[in-house]
Parts: sequence; C-alpha cells; structure tokens
Amino acid sequence: MEDTEIQNPIEEARRYVSNAKENISRAKYDPETNSYLDKKYIKTAGDILWKGCLIALDAVLHVRKGKGRPSIKKYKEAASKRDGKLIRLLSFGYDTMHLVMGYDGNKDKKVCDAGFDSANAIIDRCAILMPEKASA
Repeated sequence: MEDTEIQNPIEEARRYVSNAKENISRAKYDPETNSYLDKKYIKTAGDILWKGCLIALDAVLHVRKGKGRPSIKKYKEAASKRDGKLIRLLSFGYDTMHLVMGYDGNKDKKVCDAGFDSANAIIDRCAILMPEKASA
C-alpha cells in the first residue's frame, strides 16, 4: 500500500472490486462449460480483489506497523482479536481470491463468483467495524 492515508478506504476497496469485474469480463465466458477461457484475466482479477480487501482490512486491523509487509498470519491474528465473523471471511477470502484465483487462475465461474462475493463480504464487514470518522 501507499505511505499516504486513503481518505475513504471502503469506497476505494469497492473501486477495486469494480475494476476486477471489468478485468474479468475480458476473459470471455463459455456457458457450455460454465468457465472463463483466459486464465490471465482470472489471475489479475483475483489479485485486484485481494488488494481491494487489503485496503479495507488495513483500515480496520492496522497491521501495517513496524518493518516489512504484514503476512496473512498477522491479518488473521488481528482479525481473530477483533471480530469472529471477519476472521472467517478473511480465511475463505484469502484462499479464494489470492490463492485459487490469483495464483492458480481457476477458470470455473462459480469459483470466480465466490471470490467476488467474498471480497464484497469482507469489505462490507470492514465498513461495519470501521470507526465512525474513517467511514464517513
């Protein structure tokens, strides 16, 4: 992420989801196999979704203190201390968006739809958990 603080992290995270939707539309969909045809766009969309979630998570969990970039372990530890629902959403979302979509490029439409649903759920949960001044 950047050194400068994002004015409205939830709005910015939702913008990332919108960008990921635009990106995945380029993958061309095959209704017979219920899958996309180009893995490159799935990987990119998964990465965009995950980065959007990190923006929302950073606003709520504040794990970017100290040296180096935080690992998923730090995010999970912080989420488990903050909110039980968020830790469940985070675990599933990381697996779906970052690993299955971003790394593997799984072209199954149901998997990709689950990634988008997961991103929206994480962002929505973060919006609930954000301090009032930050979410305004």
